[in-house]
Amino acid sequence: MKILQVIPVFSSPFGGPVTVVRSISKELAKRHDVTVYTTTALDPRRDFRDSLLEVKLDGYRVVYFPRIFKSSGFNISPVMAKVLDKTLKEYDVVHLHSWRNFQDIIVHHYAKKYNVPYILQAHGSLPTIMAKQRLKRIYDQSFGHRLLMDASKLIALSSIEAEQYKCAGVPTEKIAIIPNGLELSEDDLPTKGVFRRKFGIGDDEKIILYLGRIHKIKGIDILVKAFKKVIEEVDNVKLVVVGPDDGYLRELKSEIKSLQIENKILIPGPLYGIDKLEAYVDADVYVLPSRYEIWGMTVLESIACQTPVIVTENCGTADYVRDKAGLVVQANFNQLSKALLEMLLDTEKHSIFAKNCRIVLQEFNILATVSKLEKIYEEILFCDYKAREASFNEAHA
Repeated sequence: MKILQVIPVFSSPFGGPVTVVRSISKELAKRHDVTVYTTTALDPRRDFRDSLLEVKLDGYRVVYFPRIFKSSGFNISPVMAKVLDKTLKEYDVVHLHSWRNFQDIIVHHYAKKYNVPYILQAHGSLPTIMAKQRLKRIYDQSFGHRLLMDASKLIALSSIEAEQYKCAGVPTEKIAIIPNGLELSEDDLPTKGVFRRKFGIGDDEKIILYLGRIHKIKGIDILVKAFKKVIEEVDNVKLVVVGPDDGYLRELKSEIKSLQIENKILIPGPLYGIDKLEAYVDADVYVLPSRYEIWGMTVLESIACQTPVIVTENCGTADYVRDKAGLVVQANFNQLSKALLEMLLDTEKHSIFAKNCRIVLQEFNILATVSKLEKIYEEILFCDYKAREASFNEAHA
C-alpha cells in the first residue's frame, strides 16, 4: 500500500501525536510505502525555509512544507495545497492526525475530488474547550462536521473519545478504538542515577515527576498545590516539571513563588530522547494531573520505565492504570496530595505497582497498534474497490 500520513506539526514539542506518527510510520514502512506530509511549525531548524524539504527517516519519507504565517497555529501552507492537488491521487489511503487545521481542509477537498479514502484521528481535539472556543465552533460548523462525516473511518484512542465522535453525529460503525502503542523496551532504558547527578538531586530524595506541555489544561497548578501539602509531611522530596512552555510557564512560576516552594521544585525545560528516559527512570512517581487528556503517551512511557503513575479520572489511560500501575484520582489537589503521600510512604504498594508496570505495558505494544491500523486500511481499500466495481457495472449495464 501507498500510505500518506498528514500531521500539522512533526516537531517533538507538539507532544504525543508526533510520537504516535513516528512509531506507526516506522513500523508500517517495513511493509508499505509510507510518506508523512507536515509543516515546519515548531521546528526552528526548518521554519525559516521558503520551499519544501524532503527527509528520509526510519524507512519512510517526511516532507516539510513552509507556512506563510510563522506565528499562526493554523499552519497555512499554500505549497502543501499545490502538492496535494498533484500527488494525493497516487496514494491508496490517507491518515489525518488532526481535524482543526488547514491540512485537514485541503486533504478533505482533494480526497473528495480524486476519490481517495481517508481516515481521521483527532487525538483528543474534538471538544470545544479552553482557548478559541468561538473560533472552534465556527470551524466545526463550516468544515469540521463534513470532515468527520466524509471520513471512511474515525480512530478513537479510548471509549471516551469514541463517545465524543458519537456526540458529533458519527455512526458507531465508522468508529474504531485503537489505543496508542509504545515503541520502547527494557533494553532501551538508561541506568538509574544519571538524571539525579545531572541536576544535583540526592539519592535520598524522592522525585515526583511531571513531563509534558506546560499548559493550564494539564493541571500542573493542581499538582503544585498538592505538592505544597505533601512537603508539610515529607521533607526529602522534590517536584520536577519537565516540558516546553505552552503559554502557562510564567503563571506557573508565579504560583510556585506565591506558595514559597521554589527551592523544592525543578523546572529544567523540555527533555527528549535519552534525557527524557533518564527522568522517568529516576522518578519515584510520575503524575499526569490533567483536566482533560484523551490518552496520555507519557503515562505509557513512565510505565515502560517501571515508574508507577498517578493520573486523573479525566485521562483516557485511567482504567488501565487503576490499582495496577498506579492510582487514579479526581482533578483536585486534596485527592492528589493524599495519593502522592500514599505512593511515597507505602513502599510495599509502590513496589507492587512497579512490578505490575510490565504486565500493563504488554497491552500497548506498537506492533499490535499497527496491526489493527493495517486491517482498517485494507478494509477501507476493499470497500472502496467494491464501490468502484459497483459503479462501473451500473454505468455499463
